[in-house]
Amino acid sequence: MEENKKTTRISPRTLSGFMELLPRPQQQMERIMEVLRSTYARYGFTPLDTPVIESTDVLLAKGGGETEKQVYRFQKGDADLSLRFDLTVPLAKYVALHYGELAFPFRRYQIGKVYRGERAQRGRFREFYQADIDIIGDGKLDVTNEAEIPAIIYQTFTSLGLSRFKIRVNNRKILNGFYAMNDLSEKSGDIMRTVDKLDKIGADKVRALLIDEIGLSEAQANEILTFIAIRGTNAEVLSALEGYADRNELFDLGLEELKTVVRYLAAFGVPEENFAVDLTIARGLDYYTGTVYETTLIDHPEIGSVCSGGRYDNLAEYYTDKQLPGVGISIGLTRLFYVLGEQGMLNDALPTAPADVLVIPMTEDLSAAVALATQLRGAGVRTQLYTEQKKFKAKMNYADKLGIPYVVFLGEDEIRDGIVACKDMESGEQTNLPYEATLARIRDGIACRNAGCVILEK
Repeated sequence: MEENKKTTRISPRTLSGFMELLPRPQQQMERIMEVLRSTYARYGFTPLDTPVIESTDVLLAKGGGETEKQVYRFQKGDADLSLRFDLTVPLAKYVALHYGELAFPFRRYQIGKVYRGERAQRGRFREFYQADIDIIGDGKLDVTNEAEIPAIIYQTFTSLGLSRFKIRVNNRKILNGFYAMNDLSEKSGDIMRTVDKLDKIGADKVRALLIDEIGLSEAQANEILTFIAIRGTNAEVLSALEGYADRNELFDLGLEELKTVVRYLAAFGVPEENFAVDLTIARGLDYYTGTVYETTLIDHPEIGSVCSGGRYDNLAEYYTDKQLPGVGISIGLTRLFYVLGEQGMLNDALPTAPADVLVIPMTEDLSAAVALATQLRGAGVRTQLYTEQKKFKAKMNYADKLGIPYVVFLGEDEIRDGIVACKDMESGEQTNLPYEATLARIRDGIACRNAGCVILEK
């Protein structure tokens, strides 16, 4: 006689720092990704996917720093493996590996999950989506590519439904040249890290840190704060920078590059109110070598940068001796989605149902209902066929709970008369029309419901 085995049940749970969405918000996330993909594709970027797991020696070729401490690393047999922590290092490996098969400049976009074992906190995740674009050159990459990036940022956020955002731009050559002309090159990294705190702690505390911790004279600290405080229209900022020209070659080159970026803005369709030259922007201190970008929401400065990046001179130096300069930007998509949801900025009026139509057969023989569902799908309408043996009220509750906008009933009378009974679940209006007229009604209604943007400004 077999003993009854008791099943030990594990309490279902999701790890801290890992986002797991219910169907409705998942549909909202998918809409955002759809906008990003279509916008990036419009600018001639090709989609790319790379493995989530790489050999640790490949992924950590650069090594050191906070990154290595945060990497998820594990052994499988003799293999030393790690989960990718960004999309840039895998891109560098990809371009080095496939160099002979790619056409340059190589323009790719990638939306994928990355992993960082940092402390999980509100709006910070250990597994999160990044949405990146990069343009990689072979040996050289024209500065016009750097001028195009703000246009792509502008178009992306506008397509999502935002208008009140500012793309802040600087050039690292200007910063490095400025510090060189003041004999501060050796301390430039520490200075930029300190200046980066300006928005958080204010000019007086930054001045104190520059003097007390970095060892600058009061005159040097004041010179730096005067320089990064240059404000005004783009033309006014560039004019003020001209006053520093002809003192350092690197500074002059950076100024020319910045002027090129600003010059093409109008032609690229970027309004001046969405763009600002900002000398406080430095970005990844060792990585970027030219134009750098940060994008912030004007009404939500507490969110910080929602899209950042810049120009770098050698993408794949740890994998190849070929010079592969590039320019790119990244959107921390999971964090942005979380913050937008928290701020109530996701458009709840947009459909999030998995189907546009629910077909409910009212006859024992399902042939006509199956044929109708097939016909609707063939016409491009997302259609579910409900065949469960439930009461009519339960079937309607199912449609209502999923938010399916239209329910179609097909009984003996409808089949005999060649019509379709169709109920609009929002208005309650029901029509009894021929198939073509019903299809037109559904299509018009769906188009109307989908007309809004995925993000609403508040």
